[in-house]
Amino acid sequence: MSAAARGDRPAAGTGEEDPSHGSKRALILGAVGVVFGDIGTSPLYTMHETFLPEHGLHPHPSTVLGILSMVTWSLILVVAVKYVSLVMRADNKGEGGIMALMTLAQRAVGSSSRMRKLVVLMALLGAALFIGDGVITPSISVLSAVEGLQVAAPQLKHWVVPITVAVLLLLFGLQRHGTARVGAVFGPVMVLWFLALGAIGAWNIVRAPEVLWALNPWHAVQFFMTHGKTSILALGSVVLCVTGAEALYTDMGHFGRFPIRAAWFFFVMPALLLNYYGQGGLLLQHPETIANPFYHSVPDWALYPMIGLATLATVIASQAVISGAFTVTRQAIQLGFIPRMQVVHTSREAIGQIFLPWVNRSLMVTVIATVISFGSSNALAGAYGIAVTGTMAIDTTLTMIVARRMWHWNRALVIVVALVFLCIDLSYFGANTLKIPDGGWFPLVLGLAMFVMMTTWHRGRELLLREIKQGGLALLPFIEAMAKHPPLRVPGTAVFLTANQKTVPHALLHNLKHNKVLHERNVLLTVDVLETPLADAGERIRIENLGGDFHTLELRFGFAEDPNVPLALAQCARLGLPFDMMDTTFFLSRENVVADKDRPGMVLWRDKLFAFLTRNALPATAFFQIPGNRLIELGAQVEI
Repeated sequence: MSAAARGDRPAAGTGEEDPSHGSKRALILGAVGVVFGDIGTSPLYTMHETFLPEHGLHPHPSTVLGILSMVTWSLILVVAVKYVSLVMRADNKGEGGIMALMTLAQRAVGSSSRMRKLVVLMALLGAALFIGDGVITPSISVLSAVEGLQVAAPQLKHWVVPITVAVLLLLFGLQRHGTARVGAVFGPVMVLWFLALGAIGAWNIVRAPEVLWALNPWHAVQFFMTHGKTSILALGSVVLCVTGAEALYTDMGHFGRFPIRAAWFFFVMPALLLNYYGQGGLLLQHPETIANPFYHSVPDWALYPMIGLATLATVIASQAVISGAFTVTRQAIQLGFIPRMQVVHTSREAIGQIFLPWVNRSLMVTVIATVISFGSSNALAGAYGIAVTGTMAIDTTLTMIVARRMWHWNRALVIVVALVFLCIDLSYFGANTLKIPDGGWFPLVLGLAMFVMMTTWHRGRELLLREIKQGGLALLPFIEAMAKHPPLRVPGTAVFLTANQKTVPHALLHNLKHNKVLHERNVLLTVDVLETPLADAGERIRIENLGGDFHTLELRFGFAEDPNVPLALAQCARLGLPFDMMDTTFFLSRENVVADKDRPGMVLWRDKLFAFLTRNALPATAFFQIPGNRLIELGAQVEI
């Protein structure tokens, strides 16, 4: 990715200072294809779900104008003002998403352990809800598009679910080709989609121009004043128009801030507003079309082409959430909240464009099972919204912490902005809690499962490191003893991976005990992950000579980087510690974690869950890209 990939500044390591207009246009096109798919297909179901019979709403002019006014100002306040203008300022060296926001907020609160812990818990909850939403979005989006067949040919109703499953299989099969290639294909399709949305909307607005009065927010206020509890139910459906807004921030690392902002303000938002107003104009003239106002607003001659285009668009809509799930998961792995797993880079230029096979397979299975279980977009609408609104409220809170502590906003301004956006977010969230019995429990269960896994993995790693440190020998006295009573030395360099450079690695002790030898040069290697996406060149490597041919080596990587240890070792020569990989052996102590109910720590079932996750995590050697033919693993049992 060129420098434009970071939006307003050059991408680290590209060497480019001023991206060309051509690359900006390409990034804007890619952003339209990937980032805006979710929010761009919301017109398929938002108005229909708002006017569901169980809500008790009828398409009277005042009701239609009130709903449209709520949709209008939701798009303006939540998406345009909050996410695109404000939250996207909180980029962590170009990376977005709730994990990147968490690291910024942690730095903002400083050394306060209580505040840092609170920030972590909020971010993990938000990430868990986001991933839970990643299951609902592809399900409801593709289902709602394929259900257009029921409007054109009701006899095809029984084919909706099978066709949806087939489309989803194709979507997840495309992921291995990467965001850039997918975006290049999807971009033109989504451009056509938004042009069609705008054209259809404008055609219907011309036939009922009075619908434009909904631009006045007073219609939304009147709606709440006259509809009581029904207005809360409606609000829970209106929020569907902004689902996907959090994906704009999460996918910022793929395309950058500028392309996303440009695409939103000059293309996507106008097309969405035109279409929503077009549906409103149709309802004013033909209230009976409420069964599916989107497809009824399409001219008869364009219905089948629009169903095909909508199906393609909803496939693309799912891409924004899927690529966002890849980004959030990868960041969580690097920060130590999710077990290690394979990360495949799909671009030689863009560090943010990745593919996680395990996440892709898990999402595919869960999404297809969801489609089969719920069976219709109406049923899924009850499950949609609560996870999104929960994540939005957390985003607001963390952004305000950053605004106060890092951007040094005036305290009064922070309070006012926080109250405005939290009032909106929590209103949406409260309205969606009414959906819990009708399916809203589903994303909450998914999010809770992810939250438990992340907190268990994080806490388990802390306990494991504590046990390793408590059982280790002090390093400096050990080196002094080796100098006084030197064992047999063999040629070459031994690199011992360790989490604690103050104690002797278990692998070194086992090697000395069983083989009765030391290498002529011994290096204790620790790999650390920083709270920034990319490590600067000056902070990548730290070397300390301990004497007796012992060295400590600390390699630092950003949370958006892949820790390539052999490549980093090749850079150590300029700092006086050269490595010949053909003469270097890596030693690793593989801990076999055993749950012990008598030891303090987590409850027994969480200890067992951590042990299970440890056994199934990608080995550290593979994660650090250490060649297997230069590796010796020694086992050690650790009780937690």
